[in-house]
Amino acid sequence: MQDTKKDARSEQIEEAAYAVLAEKGFAGASMLSIAKRAKCSNETMYRWYGDKVGLFRALVTRNADRVASVLRQAAAQDRAPLDVLEEFGPLLLDTLLGERAVALNRAAAADASGTLGQTLAEAGRDTVQPLIVAVMERAIRQRAISGPAEAACDLYLSLLLGDWQIRRVVARVPVPSADMRAARAKRAIQGLRTLMPAT
Repeated sequence: MQDTKKDARSEQIEEAAYAVLAEKGFAGASMLSIAKRAKCSNETMYRWYGDKVGLFRALVTRNADRVASVLRQAAAQDRAPLDVLEEFGPLLLDTLLGERAVALNRAAAADASGTLGQTLAEAGRDTVQPLIVAVMERAIRQRAISGPAEAACDLYLSLLLGDWQIRRVVARVPVPSADMRAARAKRAIQGLRTLMPAT
């Protein structure tokens, strides 16, 4: 299959996976039910993804890659670290607070086995957080803030996300607008500068 056709087919499968996940949760989302929704063969599903965990790992990895690529590109361009994070914040919020992430988080919370939660952590946060720490290390070296970098990363994520992610998962707030996400990202950087000032 040509790469463009395979990419389009993968997108159909992933759309179907999110739809089935939202309807049935992780436990009820079988490979067969997703294959039927995507109008593809069960054999294709197993050949491409291995199993259900592999499929959902692919979903999380695609989301994580979207935000991680921004940090990798910024590192290659050697841009001012806190400027990078201010631009990165709205994209991270868009990814974490969108309908797809909400569906994944709701399903992970309902999955008593913890399998989906572990997959979310490994393919998502464990991929992106070290890149944010690396940006913080650069900011500390450039004397934009003080360290340690891990604490700066934790503070930044707390200021950026607050309880928005939880409130989205429990359907208490709508998806924040682009303006709201940009304002939140700006405040997170201001808070980081205030609470961890360069010495």
